[in-house]
This record gives sequence, structure tokens and C-alpha cells, in this order.
Amino acid sequence: MTGGLAPVLPSCLLEPLWDQFAALLPEHVDTHPLGCHNPRIPDRIVFERVIAALMHGSGYERIADRQCSDRTIRRRVKYWSQLGMAEQVHGLAVQAYDRMIGLQLHELSVDGCITKAPCGGEGAGRSPVDRGKQGLKRSVATKARGVPIGLVSAGANRHDSPLLVPTLEAAKKQIGVFPEQVNVNLDRGYDSDKTRAALEELGFTGEIARKGVPAPIQAGKRWVVERSRAWMNGFGKLRRCTEKRQCAVDFYLYLSAAIVTHRMLIRRATPLYRWDGRPTTKRRK
Repeated sequence: MTGGLAPVLPSCLLEPLWDQFAALLPEHVDTHPLGCHNPRIPDRIVFERVIAALMHGSGYERIADRQCSDRTIRRRVKYWSQLGMAEQVHGLAVQAYDRMIGLQLHELSVDGCITKAPCGGEGAGRSPVDRGKQGLKRSVATKARGVPIGLVSAGANRHDSPLLVPTLEAAKKQIGVFPEQVNVNLDRGYDSDKTRAALEELGFTGEIARKGVPAPIQAGKRWVVERSRAWMNGFGKLRRCTEKRQCAVDFYLYLSAAIVTHRMLIRRATPLYRWDGRPTTKRRK
């Protein structure tokens, strides 16, 4: 990494992520009438600090230095989130996985996860598992091997069931077209006639855990989304989100999903392909 920061991601993850991110950035046009202002901070320097904030969950003041102020990071995150940069990068990562490994879309798993949002914000709500403090809910749809393909954020007081259809629609937006036969694996929080009617309307079948039956007995194929949730909870910015704007929350959510997808792609592609910069160790943070 440049800019004097200690690396928070190995180069095999950071460089492909930055290459895709930089390719989507619009060309900056300097509109200052006199041209005597301070030069613009390069996007790469700001991007590295955004990744550090995502990994550690620290405030921008803690990762700012002489090269890049906290105000610059906030402005750039706001600008990038309004452009939908992270969502596009995640879509490119999913497409790359599909080309190299193949997406197994006949089996999907969807589940929600509640995290902290101590600063509140546009999308936060009272958490039922944290004494009514402000929190966020993250609904994630994964394919058969656990690659996150659909993500939706909402307040912690929202139930999982109403977020099912928006999550599947977000997944369809990222991958394009679902196969004719799709089975959705859900936990017992989705066990309702409304959920079954929604799946039938979408043309999907559902394997839903029944209420009153112990979870280990009916875990089924849903464990992959639980694993993906745990991977995403490894990002400090998601565990304890201090962003107030909904677009910024979604920016970090999709950016973390892009990193998880890149990591899974490298792990699956390493025994099948050879390329420059191919990691020589199985340990990828």
C-alpha cells in the first residue's frame, strides 16, 4: 500500500479490487476558476484509507494523516457512494466468479443479521437484541457455495421476512437472470404463508425451517449464508457502523461483499489457473 499505512489487505486482494474500482471512476475535471487551490488527493490514497476504515472500523480521524484528511475521506466516500461504485465493483466480482468458476444458482440461501449502529442514521432502528439501542439489519442472499450476490440494509427493528423479496431482487440485479428452477433455503424466522406466497410468485421453491423444531436438526443447506455472514462480520465497519447516510452504509456493505467474493474467487481459482501475482500461501486475511 502507498501513503505510509500498514497493509490491511494482501496485495492479491487489494490490487484487483483497486483496478476494478479505478476503471469505474469518472475522470475528474478541475473546475476551479483560478487553479490556485491545493491539488486534489489521488483516489488511490483515499481508497486505501477507506479500506482501512472498513477493516478496522475506526473513525476517519484515526486513519487521517498529512497526506489525506478525514474531511477528504468523508467527501470522497459520499461521492463514491452516490455513484454506486461499491455495488458496481461487487457486480464485476460476481461476474468474474461466474466466468472462472461458475455460479450455482439452483440453490440460494437468505438470512438476516443485526449489528450495532451507535450513531443512528437514516436506516437505523431500535435493536431487539441490544436493549433498544440503535442498530442495522443486513439481509444477505448467497449462492450454493456462499458467494454473496444480494444485499439489503434496513433498521434493526425490521423483521427478516419482509426483506426477502428485496434481497432476491438485489441478487437478480447483480447476476441478471435466474435459472428456471431455484430453491431458497431459509430459517424458521421466514416460516409464514406470506413468505411461501412471495416465493411462489417469484417462481421459486422454498426449504424453510419449521418453528418448534431444533435448529441443528434442520440446518439443511443454509449453513453457507451463516458462514458468509460471519466473514462479513469480520469487517469492523459492519460490526459497528458509525455512518449515518444510507448510501454510505450500502457503500461499505457492497465493498465488503466484493472483498469476500474476490477472496473466494482466488481460493477456488488457485488450483485451476495461473496468473501474475498468484498467491503462494493459503493464508489470505
